[in-house]
Amino acid sequence: MTTYADQWSSTPGYLNAASMGLPPRGVLAALQATLTGWQAGTVSAPGFDADVHAARTAFARLVGVDVGRVAVGPQVSTFMGLVASALPDGARVVCPTGEFTSVTFPFMVHADRGLIVEHVPLDALAEAVRPGVDVVAFSLVQSADGALADADAVVRAAREVGALVVVDLTQAAGWLPVDASAFDITVTGAYKWLCAPRGSAFLTISEEAGRRLRPLHAGWYAGESVWESVYGPRMQLAADARRFDVSPAWIVWAGTAPALGLFADLMRGDPSTAQAVRRHGADLADLVRAELGLEPTGLPILSLPDPDGAVLGRLTAAGCTAAARAGGVRLAFHLWNDQDDVDRVVSALGAGAARPEGVQVQA
Repeated sequence: MTTYADQWSSTPGYLNAASMGLPPRGVLAALQATLTGWQAGTVSAPGFDADVHAARTAFARLVGVDVGRVAVGPQVSTFMGLVASALPDGARVVCPTGEFTSVTFPFMVHADRGLIVEHVPLDALAEAVRPGVDVVAFSLVQSADGALADADAVVRAAREVGALVVVDLTQAAGWLPVDASAFDITVTGAYKWLCAPRGSAFLTISEEAGRRLRPLHAGWYAGESVWESVYGPRMQLAADARRFDVSPAWIVWAGTAPALGLFADLMRGDPSTAQAVRRHGADLADLVRAELGLEPTGLPILSLPDPDGAVLGRLTAAGCTAAARAGGVRLAFHLWNDQDDVDRVVSALGAGAARPEGVQVQA
């Protein structure tokens, strides 16, 4: 089995993959080589096409879709805006309460033309998808606390009423096996669990959903033949999902390609390796839960109440890097973390009855 931890340099106490992943060695080497080539004037714009193609292909493999169903761009909100702009006046959208705003704001800014965005508890999301709902949009794994959505129930409800299912995979892809073909549209930022530089994102879209969206960001990179599309007046966009491409920030994609290649190999190669990746962070987080007197959840994100920031302060003093989110502190265990990181957290927070006041187990 691949020793995946060796892909990263030692970074003790870094428990913040849910905010920003750390670059594997191959990503760092690719970026350094690209920067050196840029300085020397030996890189060229067409040369980055191979990086974009490699990243697109690896992402398609990672999430189980045909590469022709994958578009590339810079951010989640860019792709969500495409979906929102395609909705008719007065459309109804259902989202979880407390959802990451790159999922919700692109819909909410259309309030002036009657779009209605209903926010409901995550565990009631499927029940809220009823006749009259046009779109259900949600993160498979919630950003604030790592809660896992019941995607199967939501999809079943959406199919019964003809609603479009739009899912953000940003907090899932990279540790949780995902099948993007189960949804009409997915969006994924690659800079968290997939450990790419910030500025690369992916859209997957079914053929039917693709016919409903206008490629609002179309430019030369959305052309059927990219380097024959740099001047007008003729326009021939790509026949597949590439027509939704946003021209890439080249250097970012030099680092994204090896990052996505690594995770595609880990998650879609040897099944035992994929299972180990799935369990690695979750098992570490569950060790912390056990020391704090909490039930295991099998999830790599651990959220603890921290209304005054005291818990985060204790973690920081112990050499841990975590994030303050939604009135709590969020710890995210990924492939570079180990037992020493568990010990740091437990030492900072105490065990058993000494757990942070008001802590509740995430179901």
